[in-house]
Amino acid sequence: MNSDPPPLLCSAPGRAGIIGNPTDMYGGAVLSCSVGMRAQVRIEPAAGIALCTNGQQIVIRQRADLRPRHDRFDIPRAVLDYLHLPALNCRISYDSDIPLQSGMAGSTALVVAMLAAIMQWMGETSNLYRLAERARYIELNYLKVVCGYQDAYMCTFGGLNYMDFRGKQYYRDIEAELFATIEPLHPHVRTLPFVLGYTCIRHSSSAVHKPLRERWLDGEPLVVRSYERISEIARLGKKALLMGDWELLGQLMNENHAIQKDLGGSGEANDRLIKAALAAGAWGAKLAGAGSGGTIIVLWPHDDITPLEEALRAAGAAAIYRPQVVPGVQWRQL
Repeated sequence: MNSDPPPLLCSAPGRAGIIGNPTDMYGGAVLSCSVGMRAQVRIEPAAGIALCTNGQQIVIRQRADLRPRHDRFDIPRAVLDYLHLPALNCRISYDSDIPLQSGMAGSTALVVAMLAAIMQWMGETSNLYRLAERARYIELNYLKVVCGYQDAYMCTFGGLNYMDFRGKQYYRDIEAELFATIEPLHPHVRTLPFVLGYTCIRHSSSAVHKPLRERWLDGEPLVVRSYERISEIARLGKKALLMGDWELLGQLMNENHAIQKDLGGSGEANDRLIKAALAAGAWGAKLAGAGSGGTIIVLWPHDDITPLEEALRAAGAAAIYRPQVVPGVQWRQL
């Protein structure tokens, strides 16, 4: 009798930070929405452990095979390393609709989907909070990405959420971590008047976050005060979104970006798209992710999006997307 479990498919969405980022690294608050693109992981029975993506395949035979190689297989290597290389007999195939290093949490979505899929295959269950914390722990400690908590929680929970990260400003062992507070807002918001402009410049979030993180840990007053203010902006932005006060929300988004830009956390391509969006009539625009490339988010509560699209493309946007309220991590047997 065949005792192999049936094939399993798991996926997780990307996200776009509306307001409050990057204070998820500093005990702050962030308002964020999922995007429609997803990372997908498929697991099916096989001899040993094979990893497959983009027409390439490698076989994992021993712990030494899990050393990072700075290639497309580092994410499953990190997840398997975190799980202490379980004795599996399966082929793990994966891909993603989310452009990697685009500021939409594409790498995190793949970590979440990969971890959830392997755990389900092993017959283990984990609540969503625990899954998000594990995914973020893997990124920080195994993939060496200096990161906050927004990405892991949004890729796990999906939707449109106000997230409170109080008590999570210092990295701790996973067992000592507090869970974030996740407040779904999509039942109360009738429209999402946002547009994403993708620069097509790939970036490392660590390259942006690490220097600022070090300045904050050193207690630099400007950085500390700035992130306290952005946390306050997120709380005000939550109310503005729920009330449909687009003028106020736009002002807050612009202030959020101005603060991060003044700290050195933006980038030339980002600022060029933001300037073009505002000139076209946008009410607000800011980074959707870490900056230094990636994606911006624009508040556009107008019916006709054509002027914005034309302005963004003329300023160098390679693609334009809309945030979407979609489910978080999902899995099903095939």
